[in-house]
Amino acid sequence: MSKLVLDGGRLLVAPEVAAAKIVAILRKAGCCAGTADAVAAHLVDASLCGVESHGVMRVLQYAEQYREGYMKATATPSLRILDRGPVEVDGGGGIGIPAMHIAVKRACADAQISGIAAVAVRNVGHTGRLGAYAEAGARTGHLVIIIGGGGRQNWRQVAPYGGRQAVLPTNPYCFAIPGGARGPVVVDFATSMIAGGWLYAARSAGARLPDGALIDPEGRASTDPEDYFRGGAILPKGGPMGYGLALMAELICEAMLGPVTTEVNWLVLALDTTRHRAPGRMREVAEEILAELRACPPAEGFDAVEVPGERERARREAGLIEGLSIPERTWKEILSAADR
Repeated sequence: MSKLVLDGGRLLVAPEVAAAKIVAILRKAGCCAGTADAVAAHLVDASLCGVESHGVMRVLQYAEQYREGYMKATATPSLRILDRGPVEVDGGGGIGIPAMHIAVKRACADAQISGIAAVAVRNVGHTGRLGAYAEAGARTGHLVIIIGGGGRQNWRQVAPYGGRQAVLPTNPYCFAIPGGARGPVVVDFATSMIAGGWLYAARSAGARLPDGALIDPEGRASTDPEDYFRGGAILPKGGPMGYGLALMAELICEAMLGPVTTEVNWLVLALDTTRHRAPGRMREVAEEILAELRACPPAEGFDAVEVPGERERARREAGLIEGLSIPERTWKEILSAADR
């Protein structure tokens, strides 16, 4: 599942060992025990699911952002109802993982009352792997949609379709819905060819990236993450499709939700699926659809057709037994940071 082209090797690290090191780093950075534990659990789970771009290596970026004052280690998210009625979670300039937990939980609770609900999330740093929150909401019978954007002033990462200069953030989307017998279906993607986290993962691991993901400052194709940090750009996913989705997210999350502070703004939508169909019947029909997809003969180079969300759950189960597969260089950096 990794997009890293490594020169070096990997290590298998027990999840509880990785979590302890992350907690140590975050506590020394000034986070309270609750925040440190929540962030560590989230990052370890992302790595267990094979989403390396949002996994344990992110603690190195978080520690640097705390040192630089980009995020506030002591911030506590708060929930408020605005004058015109919308519900908003204010992250207080801290890391966005606790804030996103609150937002999805509140959106699902409100949707159970009214059928559909929206919650905005503002003034937060990085929010981690969106699929984790959306899947939790889907397990309670909700369709959950998360959209992020509006941070182009600070995060010019992606070139618009037809352009060669970074203008937009990676503006991600996530959809999760109750599925069939194997659990929710979860689609979690950046609107760029790769999530921004892969750049940091490649840099910390001393790795290269796949062809077709990056351009250097002159607009030439590159696989070297350093070309991005020297002023290059990530390409939009699917050309005009990724560009259009990213632009829409920028308009939703800044033009509609308001000024962006810290990283990006978020819109969380939740819909109570039981208002439309009985849960048992929905699962039956979902399983019919998913089973048909799984039964499709695989193309050359593939073992099987997979359902989004099922791969991550299978990888998590394997990782709990085998351990986390972490690039050796990245793990050394984490150990060094924990010691410091």
